[in-house]
Amino acid sequence: MRTVEDLRLRVGTFLRRPGAAVLLDLDGTLVDSEPMQRAAFHAYFASRGWDVGHEVVGQFMGRRGHESFGAIDGPWRGEDPRELTAAVLSHLDHEANPPVAVPGAAEAIRGWRAAGLPVSLVTSAFRSWAEEALELLGVADLGVRLVTAEDTPVGKPQPAPFLLGAERLGVDPADCLAAEDSVAGIASARGAGVGFVVGVTTSLGHDVLAQAGADAVVPDLTLLAPTP
Repeated sequence: MRTVEDLRLRVGTFLRRPGAAVLLDLDGTLVDSEPMQRAAFHAYFASRGWDVGHEVVGQFMGRRGHESFGAIDGPWRGEDPRELTAAVLSHLDHEANPPVAVPGAAEAIRGWRAAGLPVSLVTSAFRSWAEEALELLGVADLGVRLVTAEDTPVGKPQPAPFLLGAERLGVDPADCLAAEDSVAGIASARGAGVGFVVGVTTSLGHDVLAQAGADAVVPDLTLLAPTP
């Protein structure tokens, strides 16, 4: 219990600083959509007759699809990364693997916005899914800013997405708290100079996220939501 209380205190103290803001990843952080995405990769690879292991598919998580295809070795070498990404997206099945809200995500966003804190979504996903996810969470009307795959020349793990997220909120990255579930996302936030980075263990274990550079690691966003 002491650890829980300490984390709440650390987060609360950090977010009371002048100019504080929140930068949030989407998939695996606010919405548990990773099973849906992994299934889409496996379905597409199977349709091509490619035997691609779970550990390789895991390397795609948290990053823009076309950049991943260009960086990760596999049977897709020599093919157009953007066409490959579109093919994977065509295999998304919202009914077989419905995305669900991560516990505490909507409550945290509502609490932060009620307290006057600016919030930006910083995601490797396309804008259409980001907007749909905010609707799913019931927070689409709260003025959450968006940084999506269309907005930066390079994506995570490069710092550009989080730098733009802070810029669009008019704040210094050092005054921001970021929440991320992937190694690539944590690297992006750290590279941007984000002041407090929280890892969320929906996709990866505590030790992996801590070793990647997270200042704190939580199972979901329940502990980050402001208390009345």
